[in-house]
Amino acid sequence: MIIGTVVGSVVSTRKADRLVGSKFMIVELLDSMQGAGWRLVAVDSVGAGVGETVLVATGGAARLAPGYDGAPVDAAIVGIIDDGAGLS
Repeated sequence: MIIGTVVGSVVSTRKADRLVGSKFMIVELLDSMQGAGWRLVAVDSVGAGVGETVLVATGGAARLAPGYDGAPVDAAIVGIIDDGAGLS
């Protein structure tokens, strides 16, 4: 899993049928993560908002998030971090 901060959202009026109703968020990886400073787009399965620190599942694990089985998803926000002592 990857830890990052939600820095924005993406609006998509046309998307794959399995993604209709899904919210897409832009996540910037923490400095301590591999690829720090990179941003990715992740489908939001937990209702995260801008400024929140989140857990992101990537690859095949992202499709295990509730409601995304068989969907073309490569990154999914699966948790909101309330307290991340030691994160930077």
